[in-house]
Amino acid sequence: MNPKEYRYSQEHEWLCPEPQGRARIGITEYALSQLGDVVFLDLPEPGSQVTQFKKMGEIETVKAVSDLFSPASGKVLERNQTVRDNPALVNEDPYGAGWLLRIELNQLAELEALMSSDQYGKFVAGLSPETSE
Repeated sequence: MNPKEYRYSQEHEWLCPEPQGRARIGITEYALSQLGDVVFLDLPEPGSQVTQFKKMGEIETVKAVSDLFSPASGKVLERNQTVRDNPALVNEDPYGAGWLLRIELNQLAELEALMSSDQYGKFVAGLSPETSE
């Protein structure tokens, strides 16, 4: 289930707004169901800039290496060291302890380009083969 207060991108990353113009970023449960078990994460360094809908890193799973795209622009404040040490945590708790980055948002207006939980649920339903029968 997608948390209601989060915002979602078509690339299957989520953003959780936090106080003082900050946000946490992670990858959705749907994306993980397609990718498989996470074995390695390549994430940007604190202090670097990420740009909305642009590549911010890579996720390596048992199936493939895939690009990660930032759902918003901002300055990287923190990488989740726990998931870097234990990447399986991303699969176990993608919306909680499995977050990837904390950023300081450049523009709150960018959040309008992201989907709500309901919109993302409908978007994902349209991607699933079993819903097209």
